[in-house]
Amino acid sequence: MFKNLCEKMFGRSLWVYHANSGGCNGCDIEVLNVLTPYYDVERFGIKLVGSPRHADVMLCQGPAMRSTAQALKRAYEAMPAPKLVFAIGSCACGGGIWFDSYPVLGPVEKVIPVNFYIPGCPPRPEAIIYGVAVALGIVDKKVAPVEFKQIELPIPMYHPSELRGEDEKFVVYEKVERV
Repeated sequence: MFKNLCEKMFGRSLWVYHANSGGCNGCDIEVLNVLTPYYDVERFGIKLVGSPRHADVMLCQGPAMRSTAQALKRAYEAMPAPKLVFAIGSCACGGGIWFDSYPVLGPVEKVIPVNFYIPGCPPRPEAIIYGVAVALGIVDKKVAPVEFKQIELPIPMYHPSELRGEDEKFVVYEKVERV
């Protein structure tokens, strides 16, 4: 259902606004790398714009910080509806390594609503392109179900009475109640 809705709302090209609310700029470098001719996301109709007023999608990198929370919220409110928000990188998804420091509020979702998450520190350009393409219905999701199975190993139960054999070649030390 969401795929059909995205195809209907964003049928042609996507104009992307790039917002960084703090962090190490590793994700910024990867997002800008996606926009280079090497990866050429313009073939999918994705174009970077300089103003949130022209954007359909906001790509957020870095954790939500006290100093940039208001600016991030104003940029989100300036975007016309319908709008999508992608949290790119570990910092935007969960606060990253700075999650418990004073200036960090936490993940970006504490300031603005996030629709899609692309984790990684930093995520590879291929992962960013794949995440956006899957979210917009350009490509199908390729995930195989994984079954986790707990290995059951026999746990030996040793008791001093079980350790004594017929030949008594070893010494068993038992707890003495009184000395």
